[in-house]
Parts: sequence; structure tokens; C-alpha cells
Amino acid sequence: MNLPSSFSFKECLWFLNRNFDDCMHTVGEDYVRKAILIENQPVLFEIRENNHKLIIEVLKGENSPVIENFIHDWFDINRDIKPFYQLLSAHKELAYMSKDFEGLRLIGIPDLFEAICWCIIGQQINLTFAYKTKRRLVERYGTKIVHEGKDYFAFPSPEVLADANPEELKAMQFSAQKIAYLRGIANVFKEGKMSKEILLDLPDVAARQKALTAIKGIGIWTANYTLMKTLRIPTSIPYGDAGLLNGLIAHKIISDKKDVEGINTFFRHFKGWESYLVFYLWRSLSPKS
Repeated sequence: MNLPSSFSFKECLWFLNRNFDDCMHTVGEDYVRKAILIENQPVLFEIRENNHKLIIEVLKGENSPVIENFIHDWFDINRDIKPFYQLLSAHKELAYMSKDFEGLRLIGIPDLFEAICWCIIGQQINLTFAYKTKRRLVERYGTKIVHEGKDYFAFPSPEVLADANPEELKAMQFSAQKIAYLRGIANVFKEGKMSKEILLDLPDVAARQKALTAIKGIGIWTANYTLMKTLRIPTSIPYGDAGLLNGLIAHKIISDKKDVEGINTFFRHFKGWESYLVFYLWRSLSPKS
């Protein structure tokens, strides 16, 4: 798979391998492995880089064009991010990002159901604990694929999570509210009332936000995060996000987390690249050791 010049596999790998135990992929020194479901069958693939090309190897399961499409979506490969770097370079406090984070892509969550569940899992807890509870959920209800004695997991399907045992979820340290939300949202997907295709057919961002927030458990933050990470809508800013606010303060964009007007004014300078700016501000909070 050919790559654009403004793409760094190394930067993307580093971001995927931050100090969190993410069960949805495995990162090595120069590769990442991921399991996904294709027509309800698990497939495990590995990605490496050679001469600025991504080399994809299917380690277990059937090869499919879906894999390459997934990778394009996951790493946002087709987007030309040079215009974003021009905007960054024009801003005194952010200019360093285009050099220090050069080639980093907004790493998405192509599966809409997974993205929403991740938001629910992470509500009102720190990231470390959120990743632990996600691992418990995925290892219990996800689809396992074994390669060279190691287990890899695809995220649980809506059909499986809809029937998840509440007592088991409680033992995994999910609150009663989160259990109700996860099972309820899973049922909405299971019944075909929500999907990525349904959202894409809606006319605008407001309609997509409304469709998502109509589902119990999904607030505007979750809707915007999902639209940002799954549909890659640039204006879907997860306002109120702690990491975003901390990044804005650290870069002297605002001095008060309640300065909504200051935040809106700032983002107007990055029209069309708002979500990328959010992602780079998140990245700035995790300096390399």
C-alpha cells in the first residue's frame, strides 16, 4: 500500500502504543497486529512499513479487500494533511507540532458500535481503568483468534453484548448505569436502528448528532467523539473533554476552562481541521520519554 509523503507509520505506532494496555491491537517495535470481524469471521493481520509502503500480511483468516479499506480508514491515509500543517505553522504556540508530530494521522475507530461503547466504558473514570475494563469486556465477549500461542480479540458484536449477563458485567466493575447503556445500545444496533450507513445517509452534522443522542446513554460529547473518530467529521469537536481543555490551557489558548467563546474563536482559525487539531492537542499531552 503506497503512502503519501506526509505520513509517518512510526508516529502512528507510537500513538497506538502509549502507556495504555489497549486490547484492540498489539504493537511491536516496527509493526502492529489487529483482529477484526469480516462477515462475522475473525481475521488477524499485521502491518509493517518498508520503503514508505505499508506491507500487509494476513496471519489468520481469509484475505479480503475489506482489510485494506479498514487500514485506509483506521489511519486516515488518503487525506492530505499539508494544509493543516500550514495552519499550525502560522500559530506561534502550535507551530512546533508540524515538525514534532510530523506524519501523525488522526487514528480512528472505523467501527461505529465499538467507538460508542468505548465512550460509555470511559465515562467518569480515568483512562488506565477504562482500558482495564475494556479488556475485561473484550476478552469475555469478543471473538478470539489465536496465532503462535497468543490471543487476539475482535470487539464484541452488538448481538453478543445485547445478551451479556449483567452480573458478569457487574463483576467486571461496570456500574449499573453503564451496564444498562451498553446492553441498550447493543440492542439498538442489533435491531438495525443505528449503523454507520444510517448516519452517512443523514443530511448534515446536526442530524447525525440528533440521531445519536436520541439513543439512551449517548450524550453530545459521545456523539461528537464518535463522529470525529468514525465518520471523521472535522467540526465534531468533543467540547468539555478534559484532555482538550488541558491542551488548550497548556498552549495558552485559554486561561479558563469555561471560556467557551475563546475556544470557539480559536477553532475558527482551523476551519476544516478542527478534529485534527483536537487530536494533536491530545498528542501534545503525551510527550515521548
